[in-house]
Amino acid sequence: MTLALSAEEPFARGGNRLCFVHPDHRDRCVKVRRPDFSLEDLRRKKGFPKNLKPLSSFDDNLEEFQVMQQLENQFGKALFELVSRCYGFETTDMGKGLSSELIRDDSGRISHTLKQYLWDHGFSDDCKRAITEFSNRWVELAIPSRDLILHNIVVQLDNTDSIKRLVIIDGLGNPNIFPTWMLPTHFRRIKAQRKIHNLKERIHALLTQRGEAKFPGYHGQLLHEGIDETPNDK
Repeated sequence: MTLALSAEEPFARGGNRLCFVHPDHRDRCVKVRRPDFSLEDLRRKKGFPKNLKPLSSFDDNLEEFQVMQQLENQFGKALFELVSRCYGFETTDMGKGLSSELIRDDSGRISHTLKQYLWDHGFSDDCKRAITEFSNRWVELAIPSRDLILHNIVVQLDNTDSIKRLVIIDGLGNPNIFPTWMLPTHFRRIKAQRKIHNLKERIHALLTQRGEAKFPGYHGQLLHEGIDETPNDK
């Protein structure tokens, strides 16, 4: 079955992909390539020798799927304490889409990114607690990742608007030639601790901008709350 997405409004937009609520599963999203930015465009932007790589190496959906398979094999259920699930590929009228877990608050609204939460609420005691809990577990598990970016983490709220947990929705994988997951746990934890340190620096950098009138960039803002769809969960 082909999912009809082209007439719908995405709830989020990244540099290379659009994110839609899955038409049949309100607890899933479907990520598709932006129609205005092809794989050929992305490759052309890269310098030598990266621009010699095959087009498949620039496919964010394919990379995310492969990374999530490897991480799930390595960490099992513990991975999904901190990371959204990946369900595989779907055929859509906008091309091949990747189906992933859509994190929602207890209210049913799509959870905001950490970037949006900090912008709206500041670094509350509740947020500090959640960051500490997330950080400790992240280092304990030593999950390989790229830098932990504020718009790649969402804040899931309970029915009292307290933070239940922080969840990574993108940015996993290994940017190095030598795969991080192959390193001994001790060295992976050192790298994970460095990522947490950099995350905290990003938090403080964003907080210094809160007095400005305009939200910094479009990454991390919801285009809609995702509560008007008619659920048809299966």
